[in-house]
Amino acid sequence: MINYHETIWEDGEYSYEAAYGFVPNIYTYLHEDDVIRPCLLLIPGGGYCMVCNVEGEPVADVFNEIGMNVIVLTYTTDITMSIPLKMQPLMDASRAIRYIRKNADRFRIDPDKITVMGFSAGGHLSASLSVHYDDVHDINPEYDKYSNRPNGTILGYPVITSGEETHQGSIISLIGNNPSKEELEYFSLEKQVTPNTPPCFCWQTVEDDLVPIENSMLYTEALQKNGVPHAFYAFPHGRHGLSVSTDRVKNNDFGEPYTFEQLDLVKAHILNDTLIKVSDMRKQELKEQFFPDEEPEPMMPNPDDFFDDVAMWPTLAKEWLKGMNLL
Repeated sequence: MINYHETIWEDGEYSYEAAYGFVPNIYTYLHEDDVIRPCLLLIPGGGYCMVCNVEGEPVADVFNEIGMNVIVLTYTTDITMSIPLKMQPLMDASRAIRYIRKNADRFRIDPDKITVMGFSAGGHLSASLSVHYDDVHDINPEYDKYSNRPNGTILGYPVITSGEETHQGSIISLIGNNPSKEELEYFSLEKQVTPNTPPCFCWQTVEDDLVPIENSMLYTEALQKNGVPHAFYAFPHGRHGLSVSTDRVKNNDFGEPYTFEQLDLVKAHILNDTLIKVSDMRKQELKEQFFPDEEPEPMMPNPDDFFDDVAMWPTLAKEWLKGMNLL
């Protein structure tokens, strides 16, 4: 396995106000051979507040084993929910695709077989890139000449809509408490699908009590109306955030915590009371969350969370990738 950890923005290109020294980056899981392989750009979730590692390395392992070179994106988030992210995560994802295509020879990937996979809020970001790729022009001409359009999209329990069935926390982090009608419309992705939207594989559980399954249904219905090839699997049981049902996930082994880089930088500012534009109420909430008076009990996996049918989704996605000529 070849692991590169590289920032995707060059000096002077990145300026999100609440980054606290963080710069969006990628972490690679590449095969140690010279075979040109399909690529999976993996975008974990986290409510646009953090980038969760449970949807990083464990998922990368599964899709690396089926022959893909996998790259995990750690994009801009804001746990303080103080400065709306707006277009910055989409700009990160767009640059990541261009960065991969620009470095296709070095990464040994086929630039015409790049699938973006996102979970939860990372699913919203992946779908945003899939419907809005034409809107994002890179500030660097050397990157702008490369396409930022994914060849395919895989979504796991995605946030899609800004409407009634939304995940409110994700939308607030993205566009704030008082977004314009235009912003709500733009980031309600079921309204933005066109016949040029990339093919999509989507899965979710009916019991998801954090992001309603209507999000997946709205998106796939829009794909159907626009004639976009897609597959949608609705599993009857299971909570939100199931990732993959592998032994390492069941044992809480999520790999190196590199996806928490921005979060860790922010935590230092929470402790030192040097946050930017954060209300006193939110500061107190963050202190209680990350620096509680008592050490919380360690979270243990619940065997009831792992269902045999849900565990099959990577196999189903593999067959879909083959059918779309993306594997």
